[in-house]
Amino acid sequence: MQYISTRGAAPKLGFSDVTLTGLATDGGLYLPERWPTLDNEQIRRLRGLSYADLATEILGAFCGNEIPRSTLADLTSRAYAKFDHQAIAPLKQLDTSLFIMELFHGPTLAFKDFALQFLGQLFNHLLSNRNESCTIIGATSGDTGSAAIEAVRGLPSVQLFMLHPEGKVSDVQRRQMTTVLDQNIHNLAVNGTFDDCQNMVKAMFNDAPFRARHNLSAVNSINWSRIAAQVVYYFRAALELGAPDQTVNFSVPTGNFGNVLAGYVARKMGLPIDKLIIGTNSNDILTRFFESGRMEQKGVNPTLSPSMDIQISSNFERYLFELLDHDAEKINTLMQEFSRNGQFSIDDAALHRARQLFSAHRLSDMETQDEIRRVYRQTGEILDPHSVIGVAAARIYGEAGTPTVVLGTAHPAKFAGAVEQATGVHVDLPPAAAHIMQGEERVTRIPDDLQAIQTLIDRTG
Repeated sequence: MQYISTRGAAPKLGFSDVTLTGLATDGGLYLPERWPTLDNEQIRRLRGLSYADLATEILGAFCGNEIPRSTLADLTSRAYAKFDHQAIAPLKQLDTSLFIMELFHGPTLAFKDFALQFLGQLFNHLLSNRNESCTIIGATSGDTGSAAIEAVRGLPSVQLFMLHPEGKVSDVQRRQMTTVLDQNIHNLAVNGTFDDCQNMVKAMFNDAPFRARHNLSAVNSINWSRIAAQVVYYFRAALELGAPDQTVNFSVPTGNFGNVLAGYVARKMGLPIDKLIIGTNSNDILTRFFESGRMEQKGVNPTLSPSMDIQISSNFERYLFELLDHDAEKINTLMQEFSRNGQFSIDDAALHRARQLFSAHRLSDMETQDEIRRVYRQTGEILDPHSVIGVAAARIYGEAGTPTVVLGTAHPAKFAGAVEQATGVHVDLPPAAAHIMQGEERVTRIPDDLQAIQTLIDRTG
């Protein structure tokens, strides 16, 4: 299994090197040269497997022969051992053909745990085998940071620097990061937006001497292994609803496009997915793209769903590479235009192809609260202000007779204020997480300045 860059100039790499490299040296993102595929009979044989065993099968298709199957099985077993629900990703029915898959039963109460608990185990295995160490640099709009920190805390071969926009994540999200006091964890609160944080991470990867000096790696969804690990729960949901003999739709609240991209990958592997429905908040760059074919940055507005307060959906480049038939030259042109002018457009034919699979819907904060209230009154379920946007989008674009699965991306207690305002119900953190609200915090506040952050990492990392 070989991996290629969306920009076309970086060397092909195997799975292990792609995992440790993160961003390609040409500034692009890695994805498989050819998609591994499963036929219907192979998919049927996945029914009834435990979540860890299913992960072993799906991830094995992306590893090639680089990781022995017994080793991979041990990694997935360890990765999902800390989840507090026996099903790992339980599926609940909300309406006749509407379901929600709860992806928040991991140690940090958000869907990012599914990828990052595995990635932490994978990093530890690969670095130990190579007798190497690395510095991981990431940016978070809320949930990636805590999940990455939980995954690599205490690992002697890893130093982690996590950037988050100061004052623009929830109190629970912040404390899940800043109360982890392990010496290899460094939280940086940046005076800027998530996009500012993400841009600086990319700039550090594109600084070749800095990258080499620290042996940089990534845990953001620019890292292919994160996307691969997220493909697993699409298979799990579809199998429970009768795949491959039943077509399934998915509705995904997303800002960075990584979560819904995993659904696209599952479809390329042979899973019978008819529609991928995107839900966004008022930071609606993805919704506007699928309406117009134009990707255009606007200002980032703080919302009740801060993990989607994004205007640069970094994973979209992988899908664009697919949509434009692996034309790396065209991708370079579009990405340069986006970097220079904050916008680019695709032609009508490409937009028509994109709309064959994708639909998108936006909700304002007021509409988000109304939807939280409606779901609670009609079903008794309390949903966080990200997951509920997926429900609203599914109600618009779902199809009668075809099951639609909403990905429930976070525990409602992570956004207790918004939930209580909508429903009048206060949701407590699970007992295992309650301590974070009293724990000591450790964080370094830093300006939106690349040189200042690089200097800090040089002195610390």
